Amino acid sequence: MVNYKDLGLVNTREMFKKAIAGGYAIPAYNFNNMEQLQAIITACMETKSPVILQVSKGARKYANQTLLRYMAEGAMQIIKESGTSIPVALHLDHGDSYELCVSCIETGFSSVMIDGSSLPYDENIALTKKVVDYAHKYDVTVEGELGVLAGIEEHVVAEKSHYTDPNDVEDFVKKTGVDSLAISIGTSHGAYKFKVKPGEEVPPLRFDILEEIEKRIPGFPIVLHGASSVLQEYVALINKYGGKMEGAVGVPEDQLRKAAQSAVCKINIDSDGRLAMTAMVRKELHEHPENFDPRKYLGPAREELIKMYKHKNENVLGSAGKA
Repeated sequence: MVNYKDLGLVNTREMFKKAIAGGYAIPAYNFNNMEQLQAIITACMETKSPVILQVSKGARKYANQTLLRYMAEGAMQIIKESGTSIPVALHLDHGDSYELCVSCIETGFSSVMIDGSSLPYDENIALTKKVVDYAHKYDVTVEGELGVLAGIEEHVVAEKSHYTDPNDVEDFVKKTGVDSLAISIGTSHGAYKFKVKPGEEVPPLRFDILEEIEKRIPGFPIVLHGASSVLQEYVALINKYGGKMEGAVGVPEDQLRKAAQSAVCKINIDSDGRLAMTAMVRKELHEHPENFDPRKYLGPAREELIKMYKHKNENVLGSAGKA
């Protein structure tokens, strides 16, 4: 058993309390490799932002669970050696089984998500409570989910979204004991969040549902998944240099900023990181076809990621300076 506290990590409880009181959201950035992790840590140190490092089931399989744990430990050592201090949580994103959540807790995760949103309501409660009961023994925080987000992201697949029913949230939180709740108000997974024709506006998030949920469970931490904005500058670069991503659109950043000023205190961003990295790798290889050293194209990709994450912290989530 690896205790996350021995790695210098924190759970999300105090993070969320401060975020709700301060009117900002904690960035929850997914990583799969060294360059992504370096960029996240560098951006958050430079902007003095708390951060949640997110690892999906797919990332754990891709990078190896043991290596990921030591990468997170290495990131904490880098922060320590820099002389700065920012709160960092290591979180399982979209855990789909009790066994996976237990495995993550035993290998140093400080927070886990159990996603039973596709199950019947009572089964979602039972599974979520089972994870909560185990996690809380080790002071690990748990995120549950009510409502289904459309889109595709690794093993999470849903053709249609189902908005969270505000009538269910109080009962769900009370019966499960979760520390935070992911809701569905119009965000979705992946880079193709909305189907809009040229000149059409992206439909606004359902802030009416969010406001009603806030009334039912005042002061309770709310999470938005699928909240990448699918920044068009990166989509354009990908398409310019041989990619094919027509019609990829995401959640406007002004809507995310509005959400961050409410009870939404954790905003998940994965696709924007993928897009920024892919755009720069394509650009570098196109402009310098002689390059075969991965450092020559992954280095610029990492620098672009740092720039993008700093922008999110400073201008979208409002987390800069809150460490």
